[in-house]
Amino acid sequence: MGLLTWLDISLFLILFVLFAYVFVYNVITRLHKVYLLFHFFMMIWPLGQVAVHTTDNPQLQLTYITISFVGLSMIGFGWLLFSNFLINQSYMPRRRSLFYMVLPALLVAIGIASNPWNSFVEAVDGRYEERIYGPIFWLMLAVLLGYFIYSLCLLWRASHSVSTIQDRSQIANALLGIFILIFFTVLDLTLNVLLDPWLPVIPGLTSLGIVLSDIYFIISIQKHRMFDRSKISQQLVVDTIAVGILVLDNQDHVIEMNPRVVPQLGIKLGDRLDMDNIMVSFSSNNQTEEFLQAYWMNPFERLQTEICFNNADKPNHLSLNVAPIIADKRIIGRVITFQDISELRGLIDESKKQYVALQERNRALMFMQDELFQANQKLERMAITDGLTGCFNRRYLMQQLEHEVMINVRYRIPFAIFLFDIDLFKTVNDRYGHPVGDEVIRRTADIVRSVLRRTDILARYGGEEFTVYLPHTNRAQAEMLAQRIRTAVESNKIPSGVENTQISVTISMGVIAIEEPLDVQLLDAKAYLRELFVNVDAALYKAKDNGRNRVVNF
Repeated sequence: MGLLTWLDISLFLILFVLFAYVFVYNVITRLHKVYLLFHFFMMIWPLGQVAVHTTDNPQLQLTYITISFVGLSMIGFGWLLFSNFLINQSYMPRRRSLFYMVLPALLVAIGIASNPWNSFVEAVDGRYEERIYGPIFWLMLAVLLGYFIYSLCLLWRASHSVSTIQDRSQIANALLGIFILIFFTVLDLTLNVLLDPWLPVIPGLTSLGIVLSDIYFIISIQKHRMFDRSKISQQLVVDTIAVGILVLDNQDHVIEMNPRVVPQLGIKLGDRLDMDNIMVSFSSNNQTEEFLQAYWMNPFERLQTEICFNNADKPNHLSLNVAPIIADKRIIGRVITFQDISELRGLIDESKKQYVALQERNRALMFMQDELFQANQKLERMAITDGLTGCFNRRYLMQQLEHEVMINVRYRIPFAIFLFDIDLFKTVNDRYGHPVGDEVIRRTADIVRSVLRRTDILARYGGEEFTVYLPHTNRAQAEMLAQRIRTAVESNKIPSGVENTQISVTISMGVIAIEEPLDVQLLDAKAYLRELFVNVDAALYKAKDNGRNRVVNF
């Protein structure tokens, strides 16, 4: 092998060592992956150049040249993609954008690989150590130049925009690196292609430019550690966050954990996580079986449960959350977090206790309130009703009549008032005794109440006297209802308690019906009521004087 071959081998080895250095000494992020793709395209060029000089077979030489130039044609795409990620490390190209980005390089690579009618390269004297380049070669150079110019514009614009990237020196280094690559590529093109008839061939200029620019990129990476900045920040967050974090591989081995993972769980880096043992030993609810079934049978599902262990005789409650790590629609691991919720659990338990106590107090208060309501209802009924008959008392009747009469007079509403008492009631008391007399009063009130309408008011006026207020009632209606009451009382049979005998009583009733209320405004309702009751009382006594058991209208 000649000097040129050894030069290309050396350049390839240098690029390979740099490739391995980036891979070994840096955490592989998205930006690393893009850079390594760009680096891989650069490595193909010297590899192909070495291979050309290792064989005398023209077909193999053409194959190696094709591989070498395909790699060279893809460098522009790799650099443009790397520039976008360098400017914005959260850059995520869409498939369509990525397709349009790679399309020019891909078309050139297809042209190089197919070499139609030797339009890319043609051998000299049947061998490819000396070769003639065709239009596709110049098209490749134009496409590469377009990629580099567009990348330079992006980097130049980003270097003057603080909002685009924080550290301008990183972009400045990238610009200088690409200038080195372009300089040596243009120098190789000028000396070895354009001036080939007049100057001797100077081999390896493009390869040297690739190596020098790559060395500069590596020095810049090492100097600024721009690839590690995001990872360092993330690791700092993970280590300082107040949540225990485990990262498992697809075999449930612990590949990462932060210091917040409690030692009581017995979890160590590199061990296989025994979720069954953790749940059986520390589960604080009755959902262990359901959780474990979901953990093993539904790995794509996010899960949450609670575990508990004693720490210095105090219960520690942890919220356990499981989230899958998915790549290419398959599970490659899981992230498990342990968040201390002891304080929250204590507050919840205390709130539950207070809630139970509050419920007990509320029930006691509701019971007391109900008793008070019942007592008030009873007192209210006692205040307005007669204890013997259950009818309204005279006081309630007069209060209601004061209000009703005012309305009736104002709106000319007819109404009527009955006043009746039990005939010869003293004879009943003297003959059968006061208990039977009370029963007669009670039974008489019941039978009268059964005849009245729902809107009528029956009240015990005093002793054996009763009064009835009938709203919206004219004289004819009042007389008919009065006769019905009288007949019902007369027909009512009341046990006397003596030898199965029954008592039948009668009533005398005075009736007053107001069909045409006063034309003037009523100023004193009480005086008007007194006048009405004087008149109806006169009618009652007239009924008694006329022989009892009768109704007399005033």
